[in-house]
Amino acid sequence: MKKKILVLCTGNSCRSQIAHGYLNFFGGDLVEVFSAGVETHGVNPRAIKTMLEDGIDISNHTSNNVLEYNAIEFDYIITVCDNAKERCPYFPNKAQKFHHNFTDPAKCIGSEHEIMLEFSKVRDTIKLYCKEFIQSHV
Repeated sequence: MKKKILVLCTGNSCRSQIAHGYLNFFGGDLVEVFSAGVETHGVNPRAIKTMLEDGIDISNHTSNNVLEYNAIEFDYIITVCDNAKERCPYFPNKAQKFHHNFTDPAKCIGSEHEIMLEFSKVRDTIKLYCKEFIQSHV
């Protein structure tokens, strides 16, 4: 049976979308991954671009609100920012909860090159976390 994983962030635009892409990649047929936010901000075009640079297409992802998934019995819930952890609604099920506060690349200020470097840095950190998560829990 596939493990159901929910990745939560504030706006479901960058970090949760990147994690969603990598959890799918590393988990393959063993997982069903969902991502959501406590708000919805749309998928950040730079998140799409940085993932494409690593060969993963998340351009068809949507930005979803966590309340859309109330009826799903998740095995794992991963919060990827402190704000989401604090504001995450209670899920009355057996889901194991995990937390890692990744830097928000959308808050980076600078030239386009500097911003994309930050996106790549955060992407690579999330990639490693997701690879290790799948190896340890799936």
